[in-house]
Amino acid sequence: MQKYLYFLLWPFGQLYGGFMRLRNIGYNLGVLQSRSFEMPVIAVGNLTVGGTGKTPHVEYLLRLLNSYRVATLSRGYKRKSSGFILADEHTSAAEIGDEPYQYYSDFKAVKVAVCEDRVKGVEALKRALPQLEVIVLDDAMQHRSIAPSLNILITDFNRPFYTDHVLPAGRLRENRSGAQRADAVIVSKCPATLTPQERDRLAQKIEAYTSPGVPVFFSTYKYGSLVSIGCDAPINNQVILLTGIANARPLKEYLLKNGYTILQHLAFPDHHQYTSKDLDQVWGMLQKPAFAGASIITTRKDAVKLSDSDLQKYTAKLPVFYVPIEVEFLDEQEVFDLFVLQHVQQKVQL
Repeated sequence: MQKYLYFLLWPFGQLYGGFMRLRNIGYNLGVLQSRSFEMPVIAVGNLTVGGTGKTPHVEYLLRLLNSYRVATLSRGYKRKSSGFILADEHTSAAEIGDEPYQYYSDFKAVKVAVCEDRVKGVEALKRALPQLEVIVLDDAMQHRSIAPSLNILITDFNRPFYTDHVLPAGRLRENRSGAQRADAVIVSKCPATLTPQERDRLAQKIEAYTSPGVPVFFSTYKYGSLVSIGCDAPINNQVILLTGIANARPLKEYLLKNGYTILQHLAFPDHHQYTSKDLDQVWGMLQKPAFAGASIITTRKDAVKLSDSDLQKYTAKLPVFYVPIEVEFLDEQEVFDLFVLQHVQQKVQL
């Protein structure tokens, strides 16, 4: 069935892909204007719709660059606002979006802003923060009106861009040739057991689409101890999984591998804005004998929304825990760090 659906959607994918190809040619030739800045502007993006692991990699960069005055700029997907907003103590996840609010919550020294227009956003950040040294753009691979000084492409090990097709036949936002704009590629969500031979094979397939000499790195997730954001209850290995992310498979695999039994997975769409009705549904489940004593496990991105002021009184009644996630490179972590830091140092000194 999936094969027939692909052939049905293939002509539409060719049409969309052709439009994106013309758009990119316009930018490459200078017909469409792309703005660059003197300060280092690092873009983290992908060619695929959702779920490649951009957020943990942005967080990795924010930790790596902690000796600089850093800001992160996102569009604030599905936020209930518009225009440029610089986050402060009065900001909510609904106002700036879940991922930017997560950065604001977890990185107190980092300035967090949102703006649909990245060029206007960078200009507004420079005006508001004259001492700013580095900007990290979240999900800006296709936002070509801005030319980042460093473009980092993330691709998921489980569905690499070179096996995919353009929307709607596949999940690519643009043609595979968009990888030529990358200055580095990170294959995310790799199994920790990935051998050097397998890495070489994957790198060769990626290098068929990138510019010559672009390095390819491999990362995996490192999961931390569960953190409670709800009532004072011990963790139970019988759990309800609550997610509003594009791809929950790695988290499910981690939980099952570590002895948890997933009684139910409440899977909401990516960037889902939780309501009191959603949490009432979870509370109702816990009253049933089949779920008695169960814990609720969620992601950090979901946790920041569940902890928002409007929902906190509902979350406080529930045994909710989130699983912290950090990026860990399989090898060459020092090489990647040096690659980024040297770029920033050179730009800052100009």
